[in-house]
Amino acid sequence: MSTFEFPPSITSRPVYGKLEPRPGKHHLMIADAEGAEALIELAAQDAGLMSRAHIIYIPGATGDTYISQLKDLGPAQLYVGPSYEAAVPRLRRVLQDAHMGLQVYLTGTEGLMGQAMNEATNVGIPHTGIQTEHRGSVARRMQCVHCKGITENVMVDPFVCSHCGLHLFVRDHYSRRHAAYQGVRVDAEDPGNIPPATELYS
Repeated sequence: MSTFEFPPSITSRPVYGKLEPRPGKHHLMIADAEGAEALIELAAQDAGLMSRAHIIYIPGATGDTYISQLKDLGPAQLYVGPSYEAAVPRLRRVLQDAHMGLQVYLTGTEGLMGQAMNEATNVGIPHTGIQTEHRGSVARRMQCVHCKGITENVMVDPFVCSHCGLHLFVRDHYSRRHAAYQGVRVDAEDPGNIPPATELYS
């Protein structure tokens, strides 16, 4: 099982639930890596759900592990892409053509869910109406508050900004607009005094 229970945190930090079937004619499901497990479990709860589902799946490091299982669910459409960026045009088209009552399910890593939620809320779907379930990696998508650059897959605190090279503290403050946590220079008041990096949640 690829689940993880996040410790309590501040209000802005996203809270994830468990996907549940909802009534509707159209269902958009976006997942990466181990998020496929949540879709497989979701399908087991409602035998007819997948026949009305459009799945956008990015395998990432899991490779072909889940692809045949997703195909066996019999979704109306299944797109398997090499990256989230490659899937964005399809996602935007699906959302652009969506009808009232579209049900949206997001599962997998925080980076995937945050970016996909941004796309959905940009077309008017309220974030409170979008289901999310975290699966797999706990790596974070971080934005440097100093240079505004985004560093993907951050697993240690502090980390080095991939754009400006500053050592940043991993904060729990989350920006929905950027779909990223905010990183602040760790040695701003005492330049050069950088604590050793430790793995997140260790």
